[in-house]
Amino acid sequence: MPAPLRLGLAGLGTVGIGVVKIVQRHADLIAARAGRPVTITAVSARDRAKTRDADLSGYAWETDPVALARRDDVDVFVEVMGGHDGPAKAATEAALAAGKDVVTANKALLAHHGQALAEAAEATGRAIRFEAAVAGGIPVIKALTEGLAANQMRRVMGVMNGTCNYILTRMQNAGLPYETVFEEARQLGYLEADPNLDVGGIDAGHKLSLLAAIAFGTKVSFDKVELEGIGNVSIEDIRMADDMGYHIKLLGVAQMTGRGLEQRMTPCLVPAESPLGQLQGGTNMVVLEGDSVGQIVLRGPGAGEGPTASAVMADVIDLARGFRLPTFGRPAATLVDPVAAKSATPAPYYIRMTLLDKPGALAKVATCIGEAGISIDQMRQINQPGEQDDKATVLIVTHKAAPADIGWALSRIPETGVLVGAPVAIRIEEV
Repeated sequence: MPAPLRLGLAGLGTVGIGVVKIVQRHADLIAARAGRPVTITAVSARDRAKTRDADLSGYAWETDPVALARRDDVDVFVEVMGGHDGPAKAATEAALAAGKDVVTANKALLAHHGQALAEAAEATGRAIRFEAAVAGGIPVIKALTEGLAANQMRRVMGVMNGTCNYILTRMQNAGLPYETVFEEARQLGYLEADPNLDVGGIDAGHKLSLLAAIAFGTKVSFDKVELEGIGNVSIEDIRMADDMGYHIKLLGVAQMTGRGLEQRMTPCLVPAESPLGQLQGGTNMVVLEGDSVGQIVLRGPGAGEGPTASAVMADVIDLARGFRLPTFGRPAATLVDPVAAKSATPAPYYIRMTLLDKPGALAKVATCIGEAGISIDQMRQINQPGEQDDKATVLIVTHKAAPADIGWALSRIPETGVLVGAPVAIRIEEV
């Protein structure tokens, strides 16, 4: 039997313990499939005294993950600590400098430093694998870099944050307001320590930027992703969308256009009967569109101990087999700086606003929309429970319109003097 592949595991939270359990439980299966044993030789975490649901007694302990990354008895550095700077970045750089391969679940690290780390890895003939960083247990990285490698990718799209999908589907199914479900998600432990990473779309934006780099051969450009979280989605929006046959999702879309690379992570309405519309709870879904294959839909658990650890170990087994690819599917030196393009692809829009209930109010709004060159498909007044007699909620659905035209119309409507509060505009995505 060939010599074992020795892992140094940095991070013993949910994912790290999941990796330990898989290595211990499936040692024979992994050895048979990888062609050699895979073992853990050393681990690192901030609190050695913490009680953990795994036997760690057989592993050496390093307080400093950088020291772990440099150990002579570590072949692959497995980083599941998190954080885009600090110990995670320092330890990853140390591992590459010491000639180690790296497997990471850290989407933030790669979204901010992916190009530099990819160049460092390839300069020393090492590999960085990160299947677990995007969509948990769904093998979307392998799908893009291997299964669809012969395709010119047209679009990458998906629901990539399970917490946001849980909140939105819980609001819809239970009829609860955002604030109530947000607190429920916090109590259940679904939210990051900084909740804005989830509900602000940042976590999902990190993942989208990594998929876009692979799909379109560009350097990772997270700073160019259009981000809008779910905090402004009300229970009224959920109900009205449902009434029209749509569901609201935090949807990521990346596509290369003649103007450049569009990347957006924003709430969208999708048809209720579509695969994305039917997605419930914390499940993720990624849709890949290639010129030869057409549309591929991948669905599965987007987080959690087992699914994410499964993805980590898939990368480890590839390395044990001797299989290596450039970090983003092609040599880092060939990745190009993307020309960032604001989303300009026309689409229908859902617009909700509260107006003063007086003669001519709707006409003034319709005039602003018409002057922007936008055609109205539906417009109706909704009597909301508890709404004051002098105010009225108005719902407008447009025909396809350019985002810039929608923005221009929304900037003009307040000048009419009939608007109460800020309007809500949500793109209706064709999927």
